[in-house]
Amino acid sequence: MRLEDIKKIGVAGAGTMGSGIALMMALKGYEVVVTDVEEKYLENGKRIISIDNEGLIGEGIITAEEAKTAVEKISFTTDRKVFADADVIIEAIIEKIDIKQDFWKEVEGIAREDAIFATNTSGLSITKICEKLNNKRRFAGMHWWNPPHIIPLIELIKADETADETIKLLSELVEKIGKKSVVVQKDANGFIGNRLQFAVFREALKIVEDGIATVEDVDKAMKYGPGFRYPVLGPFETADLGGLDTFYYISSYLFNELSDAKKPNELLQKLVDEKNLGVKSGKGFYDYSGGKDEEAMKRRDKNFFKMLKHIHKS
Repeated sequence: MRLEDIKKIGVAGAGTMGSGIALMMALKGYEVVVTDVEEKYLENGKRIISIDNEGLIGEGIITAEEAKTAVEKISFTTDRKVFADADVIIEAIIEKIDIKQDFWKEVEGIAREDAIFATNTSGLSITKICEKLNNKRRFAGMHWWNPPHIIPLIELIKADETADETIKLLSELVEKIGKKSVVVQKDANGFIGNRLQFAVFREALKIVEDGIATVEDVDKAMKYGPGFRYPVLGPFETADLGGLDTFYYISSYLFNELSDAKKPNELLQKLVDEKNLGVKSGKGFYDYSGGKDEEAMKRRDKNFFKMLKHIHKS
């Protein structure tokens, strides 16, 4: 299959991720069909798409006419047989490996032999997810970052038997919808993005636990120091520009002091044990009571949109 042959996209799962994926595909002109196990989930998916569209329109990234056209290209159903003529099928259902395995086994009996299969997961083994498939060459991981209608990155992950042609086609599709793809050559826990993200999180926890700095100052240091740099330069580019001899010297003494914890530390454990889970519970490292949760989410999306508009212009 070639990129120009792709006309119809199937999306399984009408939650935040599936709905966002459907919207992005529809905005680029693809016919999209979204499935879920119950009508109530499909109705929620329609609501999510409406909210995402409003945000994109409000920030001037798409027009109201583009949003209207996109919505008209998306259909919703509980019947997975609609995947019979889909060119690409993207699964964004619950993060339980047995459920994903059974889903793909069912879909393989419905879909065309040349259809491309992709699973959206942030950490499960791609090789294990496709374990029950007969044709594993057409299967790959496709990790969209949340919120999917804003964050540009999509990680494409090879399972043990994924064909290079499958990754190539998905890379071309990602480029066409205006996203940025990276290829995870080896199926590894956390892929690329989450391995980097959690390495930073682990060290952030250690800094606070050791009394080196407060939660607030760690966040501020990241946002206005490395975080300011990383949208422009990756870690290897930063090292090249800073001088590899300098980075080697710093590594020779600093690596020994960095966290190498193999399990979550006491600070995080205490918050979880107390059910202080962040925005979802109203308190985490910060207080989100009294409407502060909605303010935090709106502030996040507003700043994300500012960055997204800059990327669109560059």
